[in-house]
Amino acid sequence: MTAPGPRWLTSAEQDAWYAWRRMFPLVNADIARDLNQDSGLSEADYDVLSVLGSTDGHRLRISTLAGHMQWSRSRLSHQLTRMEQRGIVRREEVATDGRGAEVVLTGAGVEAITTAAPLHVESVRRHLIDLLTPEQLRTFAEVGELLRERRGIQRKR
Repeated sequence: MTAPGPRWLTSAEQDAWYAWRRMFPLVNADIARDLNQDSGLSEADYDVLSVLGSTDGHRLRISTLAGHMQWSRSRLSHQLTRMEQRGIVRREEVATDGRGAEVVLTGAGVEAITTAAPLHVESVRRHLIDLLTPEQLRTFAEVGELLRERRGIQRKR
């Protein structure tokens, strides 16, 4: 018995796939460029700062932060080193158990995310949100949630 052949994409499926392949890098590049020009932050900087900025005490265990961001610990470690060199985060041992480390926003880190966030959200609006109808936004969010759930990724809110 021969193995079944590939399930080729229909015309509508191919249109959707090509739209995604074109849309994501273009929108992401525009937003990343604005972020860097407006605040001097990279996407990775902003991702780390925004997660930490939304936590109590502006701190998380490094392993927890890596999980939230869907990054390897190695990738996160390299990113944190670059951010520590600029004084916007610091690593601290966990006082209660001594086995882990936390990453903490510094005062400069709080200032960086506080300054960057309003400009970043305007860029997100300009390049994506304000271009879509409310129905398109709902569909977009539903698709994103479905893909997140299928991958078993915890919701961040």
